[in-house]
Amino acid sequence: STHIISLYYNNSEITEELLKNELFPEMSQEEFKALHEKMKGLLKSIASADMDHAQLEAFLTAQTKKQGGVSAEQAAALSRFWKSQRVRVRESLLAQSCWETGLRGLSWRVDLQTAASRGDVAYSGPVALMELELGRAGQESEFVCLEFDEAGVSQVLKKMADIQESVDRIVHRT
Repeated sequence: STHIISLYYNNSEITEELLKNELFPEMSQEEFKALHEKMKGLLKSIASADMDHAQLEAFLTAQTKKQGGVSAEQAAALSRFWKSQRVRVRESLLAQSCWETGLRGLSWRVDLQTAASRGDVAYSGPVALMELELGRAGQESEFVCLEFDEAGVSQVLKKMADIQESVDRIVHRT
């Protein structure tokens, strides 16, 4: 399963040669290369489909019955790896595929503004302060601070409800 880690965690220190020497020293280079490519292909299929337990078992069972497929021992190793590393592999794949900055964190509070603090005699009311932590994988975070009055909060909530509705429509269509 170490070769799987190199594929999905971008660890350049883990080479094909290191894997062969550590995992299968008795295997010829050609045999190892074929096994490595087969396992890499199977894991790509498993990861791209983000297989759940039932899908994984069905897929691996089919692979063990297929001519030139995997042995029961290899299928069991893939199954153990996927069950224990599914979340990390998924996060790694998502991080590798994201080009844009993503939301890493959000904190907020509500302050009660007084007319004197705003320099506005006519206004006194609650203000929502939101801090967004933004960043890309492997880069430092940036922080953006936003301030909303009651109308601004209502507008943001309406837009978020619209987004949720769109996501729900897409999810329930598939």
